[in-house]
Amino acid sequence: MSPRARAGDGAHPVQVSATRIDSVDVARGCAIAMMFAYHFCFDLNYFGVLQQDFYNDARWIAWRTAILSSFLLLAGVGLSLAHAGRWHWPRFWRRLAQIAACALLVSIGSYLAFPDSWIYFGVLHHIALASVLALPFLRVPRIALAAGLALTALGASVQAAFFDAKPWHWFGLMSFKPRTEDYVPLLPWFGVVLVGVSLGAYLGQGERKARLLKLRVSRMPARVLAWAGRHSLLLYMLHQPIFIGALLLVLGTPSVR
Repeated sequence: MSPRARAGDGAHPVQVSATRIDSVDVARGCAIAMMFAYHFCFDLNYFGVLQQDFYNDARWIAWRTAILSSFLLLAGVGLSLAHAGRWHWPRFWRRLAQIAACALLVSIGSYLAFPDSWIYFGVLHHIALASVLALPFLRVPRIALAAGLALTALGASVQAAFFDAKPWHWFGLMSFKPRTEDYVPLLPWFGVVLVGVSLGAYLGQGERKARLLKLRVSRMPARVLAWAGRHSLLLYMLHQPIFIGALLLVLGTPSVR
């Protein structure tokens, strides 16, 4: 990461909106890269190339948790930065509609591929709901931080049989993990989004934001990561069909289901 290059210095910074923060885009791009690596390993396991227990092995669970935490923290940061100073409702509703539509496509696609473990409340479903629930916290970052930490602790430590009923699976606090390929319940993960909202408010204040806005990526691979971070939803939707399609061409029908 380097300050915007002066004319004639030979650097070629990415051309983006003056209100975008490249460092946030790069961080999101890093999360995308980690997700690509994780899902490709998962797909290799599905095709029988690897023999790993993604559902119970603590190492794979920790990696997934780190990736998911990164995405949700940055979702909160981005929401806060997008509405710093004043509300931008057309942008908010447009983005929410895109995320909700993609969440629906994920549910439909996963049902066709994995009817016994289809995704009914995964990361996109969570981000869509959390984006709405986080709105009251955007102007009270200290409360957002306190609530975020409390909800994360609550969701990670409390289990109640009441929430085992299927209509409540989206909420969390269950005593078991439901059979689904991606499960991101409201608790504890909404707490991570709220911590991100608080962090975004901190980064978006006065001189801190001005300094961040002056930083522009000018070299590979940071430029690639920044681009990926700016197109994270598109990449999220396309990467698994591409991975699975390529593996089908190379390896044929999966040897395990």
